[in-house]
Amino acid sequence: MAGSNGSNVTALFRASTAHSPSYFTLNRAGGGAAGEIVDFCIPCNPYFPTPGMFDELGSRLREILTYYPSSADTITAELCQLLGLNPQTVAMGNGSTELITWIDHLLVRESLAVPVPTFGRWTDQPMETGKRVDMLLLPEARGFALDPSSFVQFVRSRGSRVAVICNPNNPDGGLLPKQQVLSLLDQLQDLDLVVVDESFLEFADEGQETSVAAEAVLRTNVIVLRSLGKNFGLHGVRFGYLVANPGLAGKVRAALPKWNLNSFAETVVFMLKEHREEYAGSLTQVCRDRQEMIWRLSQLPGLTVYPSQGNFVYVRLPEGADGAILRDRLLAEHGVLVRECGNKIGSSSRFVRLVVRPEQDVVHLVTAMDQVLYGGRLRSAPVPAPAPEPPQPMLAQIPAQARPEPQPQPVFQAQPQQQMPAPMLAQVPAQSQSQAQPLPLQNPPLALAQESPGGQPLAARGLAPAQSARPGPTAAAMAAGYTSGTAAVDRLIVQA
Repeated sequence: MAGSNGSNVTALFRASTAHSPSYFTLNRAGGGAAGEIVDFCIPCNPYFPTPGMFDELGSRLREILTYYPSSADTITAELCQLLGLNPQTVAMGNGSTELITWIDHLLVRESLAVPVPTFGRWTDQPMETGKRVDMLLLPEARGFALDPSSFVQFVRSRGSRVAVICNPNNPDGGLLPKQQVLSLLDQLQDLDLVVVDESFLEFADEGQETSVAAEAVLRTNVIVLRSLGKNFGLHGVRFGYLVANPGLAGKVRAALPKWNLNSFAETVVFMLKEHREEYAGSLTQVCRDRQEMIWRLSQLPGLTVYPSQGNFVYVRLPEGADGAILRDRLLAEHGVLVRECGNKIGSSSRFVRLVVRPEQDVVHLVTAMDQVLYGGRLRSAPVPAPAPEPPQPMLAQIPAQARPEPQPQPVFQAQPQQQMPAPMLAQVPAQSQSQAQPLPLQNPPLALAQESPGGQPLAARGLAPAQSARPGPTAAAMAAGYTSGTAAVDRLIVQA
């Protein structure tokens, strides 16, 4: 990624105002070097489809590209048989973004409330169609945890007619327990619509046990949104689905084109029944990798790593580090692509989102971050103690080669580089080596509201339940001065 190609690629990020450039755009700008990038930006499953499934898809490529797919009803019926759902309660879309677009056009009349930071289409889409978007700022001091009672109070105070939560939330990975989500739905049953976006729920430790899809079909104003591309590691296929009562699901389904799903989506859906075990195993492995990744990132001095139940981790950089510069240097110098969150409403360039990947990729990431941030101070990470030597055989005649050999322990060490660029934080004092604490919230901007005091503490994202209440920030309207980085969005926020 060095030289002019690297400059071309990093320039693409500075030109983007909403999302990271696509893989194909990066590949063209980098002269075909995108295949060399270790991608910590796009949140998909690295273990599924299996190599055998890819071989099968490749062998059928000509057939898949030549012929029309079946109707969406046929593909939906097969998916519902796999998931145990009634097809009348499901609408499949060409990616969850298509479904978000139709939900906005058909079911959001005037206003929508959503906690931020979150997935950008839930703020951008209704703004683009002239709706008022009421945004509750998730408090950094509480690890961006959503307090349902505060959100309900916010919806009431703003008079919002539609409410949306992402569970787990993107980018921080925060997860509400099922009973808290159901309580929120009960309290908001008079709204026009409540959406629970469960796009990343398959990666949570509890997984399906946390979903409220089964309850959504019994309610008149609830939609649960699910993703397939993220779960199956196939963003390019573009498929997702929603679950709702037959009236709501039918209204969305009637608006969708008859052939809105492509032949790749059909082929994958009809392959799934033969690969359920591999799919379940892939999700288990992602959960293991997430814990390993959080531990390794926590070894970097000054980083705040937030607990997550998604297939990504939200990280606050040390004071003095800029996420955009870190992103550009990681890509140009180490071939590592990360998601800098400066263009997410409610976030800043102090934060990056890192997708969960296999251990060897994470070692490469942490080594690269150590080099860019500190010039390679973290030469080695603690490793587990070596296993004890097995007892020697009692009989001398047993051949030596039969003795089990001790397994080598992984070594985490930054790779030496010639003429290494200056670290971003070369002058960081020694005391910054300790884990940074969350900073107090700044004066809130006008378009964002903070959670009200008195909210009950949440469970620690799938860890131990919270033991005591944390002080909540004030609920006063947020003072002027916030900018999202996009002029059109700022104008809409001020008008809200």
